[in-house]
Amino acid sequence: MTHCGLENIPACDRALKGKRLGLITSVSGVDARLESGIELLHRRYGLTALFGPEHGLRGEAGAGETVDSSRDPVTGLPVYSLYGRDSRRMPPEALEQLDAVVYDMQDLGVRYYTFIATLLGAVEDCAAAGKELIVLDRPDPLGGVAVEGGVLQPQYASFVGPWQLPVRYGLTAGELAGMYNQREHKGCRLTVVPLEGWRREMLWPDTGRLFMPPSLGIPRFETALVYPGTCLVEGTNLSEGRGTSSPFEVVGAPWVDARRLTDELRRRELPGVLFTPAWFTPSASKHAGEACQGVRLHVADAHAFRPVRTGLELLDAVRTLWPEQFALLPPPKEGARPFISLLAGCGDLQDPHWDKDALLERFERESEAFAREKTAYHLYE
Repeated sequence: MTHCGLENIPACDRALKGKRLGLITSVSGVDARLESGIELLHRRYGLTALFGPEHGLRGEAGAGETVDSSRDPVTGLPVYSLYGRDSRRMPPEALEQLDAVVYDMQDLGVRYYTFIATLLGAVEDCAAAGKELIVLDRPDPLGGVAVEGGVLQPQYASFVGPWQLPVRYGLTAGELAGMYNQREHKGCRLTVVPLEGWRREMLWPDTGRLFMPPSLGIPRFETALVYPGTCLVEGTNLSEGRGTSSPFEVVGAPWVDARRLTDELRRRELPGVLFTPAWFTPSASKHAGEACQGVRLHVADAHAFRPVRTGLELLDAVRTLWPEQFALLPPPKEGARPFISLLAGCGDLQDPHWDKDALLERFERESEAFAREKTAYHLYE
């Protein structure tokens, strides 16, 4: 079994003992027995403060819901929100009370997932305050080899795209923090408590660990597999399956013909994935209470599967079959960038006539270049 940094007790003792500690974590920050790292670390070292990301410290908030600062009912510690109405950064007055900040969350290895925006913000905040950042490392659930998707263009940076990364970037949290700190010359005093028994070719099931959902929208590892591709659907008028038991694994709309879309996607013979017709009625989010038709994705070969390509092929199929009904969601406010562009990291998909093959070719070039560059920051073979 792969052991995460939280379970690497000798290294934790060297890094954490005798320091006033703040902990950035979430419901996904658990050990192999699914015991919360909050209680484990508080008992062993004594914590001073807690910091909660999107979805809240205990996973109680939905996607995009702001979270208020509070007091943790279990430990009695103050909880500073890193996904608040006015700020998503660590307050200077909280950092003044600390010697070091510990980061321990299981993310997905996907640029959209906002835990990495919180991590990179912590690098900056700790550097500015002269505090040490200690990352308790965890596996990249999608492995450390495959890299996919275009590299984010700086003008499309946002909380769902905080740095120039491809969609699937193939780094652990510790490796990503190190790469960002060095390449952007942040000057953060960074310590990584390493994983034990993890190899880059491992996907989550290979680690031997149970999957703890990091948020309500990612209930299973199978969801995490398809998420790099079907999350793009969130920028359109298609349902991405929120409000069903299979978010991101089913995609559709009231005006889609399930069998027709399934046949079209099967015709494209995409690697590692099969499609079946899907009929569903979301209880929340887009098309709530409306009967939808679409497709269900089944990953047959997780190593061969390319989720970003699959997501783009799915969008291309829908816009080709239903050009009058398919649409991008409008920007949330006047002058803002469409959400599809923030997710894609580029403005190409705003053009109704975007060239799928040319975009996939460009994404492949950019991801291959990033895959070469990131090797200098690898901590594991």
